[in-house]
Amino acid sequence: MITKTIAGISNALEGIQSGMTIMLGGFGLCGIPENLIKAIADSSLRDFTCISANVGVDNFGLGLLFEEKKIKTMIGSYVGENAEFERQMLSDEIEVILTPMGTLAEKCRAAQMGIPAFYTPAGYGTEIAEGKEIRTFNSKNYILEEAYKADFALIKAWKGDYAGNLIFRGTAKNFNSIMSGAAKTTIVEVEELVPAGSLDPNEIHTPGIFVDRIFQGEYYEKKIENLTNRDH
Repeated sequence: MITKTIAGISNALEGIQSGMTIMLGGFGLCGIPENLIKAIADSSLRDFTCISANVGVDNFGLGLLFEEKKIKTMIGSYVGENAEFERQMLSDEIEVILTPMGTLAEKCRAAQMGIPAFYTPAGYGTEIAEGKEIRTFNSKNYILEEAYKADFALIKAWKGDYAGNLIFRGTAKNFNSIMSGAAKTTIVEVEELVPAGSLDPNEIHTPGIFVDRIFQGEYYEKKIENLTNRDH
């Protein structure tokens, strides 16, 4: 029986080195790998290139990495709501590469699927297109975008089994599903870890083939993942 489980957060960061490129799943406060981010923030590792849909908020999630000055280059799309990130960007302490969100998602998916590059109209005629190949299809101009090349992908899932099969809950699926398998090594933390064969195959979002390590996370704050009941 295939098992990809590791003992816990102490073993999860094995092989991660300063200066590497890491993907981080989630969007804002939803579906972020809280345990893995905090472990990196508490470590001596630094000078990362981080790929994430956005830069999080102060004092939580990616905000912890900015506070500890762990990030050298930030590749993202939405950059609001993080004062420390703004300060570092405006003072040229970090490099920032802004990418249209759809393009960022597709660059992750292309890496996951082994597709080296693709054409997109997003960003044509802007600074995003500078230095990139331009092609015309059906009288419309497109930019050639290359798939991301990341060393590690850090993922958060709701449920997972020992073989690495994953189920995401609601919008927490966001970038977690397309980043799984998009790096050389994918590490997943889950809220609930169950034996292989326990998950309904029809409910699995990401098969274990895309996962290298999986462990049971703990102490999730879930600042915005709340159940809301409405009176009808």
